[in-house]
Amino acid sequence: MIEFEIAIMRATLILFALLLAACGELTGPLTPYKMDIRQGNFVTAEMREKLKLGMTKQQVRYVLGTPMVRDAFHGNRWDYVYLLEHHSKRTEEHRLTLYFEGDNLVSIDDGPKPAGAAPAAAPETPAPSPAS
Repeated sequence: MIEFEIAIMRATLILFALLLAACGELTGPLTPYKMDIRQGNFVTAEMREKLKLGMTKQQVRYVLGTPMVRDAFHGNRWDYVYLLEHHSKRTEEHRLTLYFEGDNLVSIDDGPKPAGAAPAAAPETPAPSPAS
């Protein structure tokens, strides 16, 4: 009686394995779900347009939020970096670097643009002051 039950369990297990293998061939291999990973500061075009040279650090922080990356060796440089990974592959990367002199914003560098975007403009710098 016990050998009969063991034979039925083996047959059931083999049948289940064959059905599972057949389903995998019809629908593709079974893969685990990988969620999108978003990291950093997402800066929208509207937020970027609000930036003006001469703004204070407090005003910039109000518009863009606190930067995720602050250069320990250059306290007057703030980097806003945004990364998106979809299925373990980086699909988006945006960089915005701000330079300050004292407490005022003096230069804006939008960094490299993603493929297919409009050509990058030169970094925004203030106009030279007239000599007195």
